[in-house]
Amino acid sequence: MSLADSISSLPTAASAALAKPRLLVLDTATELVHLALVLGDEVQALHVGGGAQASSTTLPALQKLLADAGLSWSQLDAIAFGRGPGAFTGLRTACSLAQGLALAAGCPVISLDTLMAVAEDARQSDPAAWSEGDTLWVAQDARMGELYVAAYRWQGAHWQAQTDPSLWALGVPRDRWAETPGVHRVAGNALLAHPAAFDGLTQMTWPQAAPRGAALAALARQAWARDELLDAALALPMYVRDKVAQTTAERLAAKRL
Repeated sequence: MSLADSISSLPTAASAALAKPRLLVLDTATELVHLALVLGDEVQALHVGGGAQASSTTLPALQKLLADAGLSWSQLDAIAFGRGPGAFTGLRTACSLAQGLALAAGCPVISLDTLMAVAEDARQSDPAAWSEGDTLWVAQDARMGELYVAAYRWQGAHWQAQTDPSLWALGVPRDRWAETPGVHRVAGNALLAHPAAFDGLTQMTWPQAAPRGAALAALARQAWARDELLDAALALPMYVRDKVAQTTAERLAAKRL
């Protein structure tokens, strides 16, 4: 039975609870930790320091979101997390926190595409720029001279993934897009971190787009409506890179370029 069928067969109070879920959302894939609390149609979002601080800042910030809303952990319907791609340690932090908190709260988890959240943030920041069928490439800095990249198509009410997130060398955008006609739409921090890789290739850009709380909340609410819920034990981060650090020789060689 689908979630929609389940709602129609439940008493009014229970149906309302499913239609207006209480969702806690976190993403630690980037240099900032982005968080949100979804209460039906309302969203409370914030961000805190990430990177090495993520493990120590995220839980207190989540607790504050709940406390400010007067909620306990047991009142949550699900916990959503950004599965990546992104920083290796950050992805492990988000997944392990979501698993542990969901197990303790007795609720399922929702796995979110971090790059799709960047796409949604770009759309939210400039809603008039989008028409149904528009494609957006998201490019995030992956360090080590590489990019996390994926393409998404706006369907009028939600995003549809056109490509799976993958790892690109800095030269790939130019090789792939230089001969492609039409407008190239690109969002993500790679536009700021590696401007030369996109110079002359893009006509519409959203370099400040990030997996912010409001964008994560929108994706989490849509996933909830589609009944895309996981047992906490099945939550996994998305790794698109096997190698997570350069050797000393590789770092020195990069400095000489």
